[in-house]
Amino acid sequence: MSIIETRNLNLYYGQHHALLDINVDIEENSITAFIGPSGCGKSTFLRTLNRMNDMIPNVKITGTVKVAGEDIYQSGVDVEILRKRVGMVFQQPNPFPKSIYDNITFGPKLHGVTNRHELDEIVEKSLKAAALWDEVKDVLKKPAYGLSGGQQQRLCIARALAVNPQILLMDEPTSALDPISTAKIEELLDELKETYTIVIVTHNMQQAARISDKTAFFLNGELVEYDATPVIFQNPSDKRTEDYITGRFG
Repeated sequence: MSIIETRNLNLYYGQHHALLDINVDIEENSITAFIGPSGCGKSTFLRTLNRMNDMIPNVKITGTVKVAGEDIYQSGVDVEILRKRVGMVFQQPNPFPKSIYDNITFGPKLHGVTNRHELDEIVEKSLKAAALWDEVKDVLKKPAYGLSGGQQQRLCIARALAVNPQILLMDEPTSALDPISTAKIEELLDELKETYTIVIVTHNMQQAARISDKTAFFLNGELVEYDATPVIFQNPSDKRTEDYITGRFG
């Protein structure tokens, strides 16, 4: 069942036509990877799914983006509620300059949770979901900046999970991490898709091949091909996809 649907989605940065007629259905409880060379539109498209592009001046969007059946660009949509449902994890770990505990409770408090017992439960549940609880349960009051890069990124995942989203968007979430931390996060994502829908932008084609159920290949703002991951990597229907996968460009 599709949880995200885009139809004839176009995006312009001023005069620059950055996304060209994107039509995609993203299935619930799956991992979908966006691949393609730098500047091809994959991160721009990712940011349309929770309206992060709203923050950029001179952006114009046409077409529709539906999340769980709701057109998220229609008037009256509460963008804060949307971003609670559609969380985001960025390329560089970006913990707040607060304690580990306060990083996790920031979102729930923003949305009105004040009961200390409830907040404690959210912290434990979120950190366990992000496979970080055992490493930090005795140092929750310590600054988040004291964690390693890989731990910080898992903390950012836990922080996104703390507000109970349906969908997790991830923009190059492991590109700043070492191979061991990357492997931990890939393992974690495989577990998280039981509960959440995950959409990931990655430059790492091996990563897309390892963890995603479906893969979309973007080039110059166009969605060239979108299919089950084994099809994209073993039997693509478009020569441009094959050329990119085999390293002829990109």
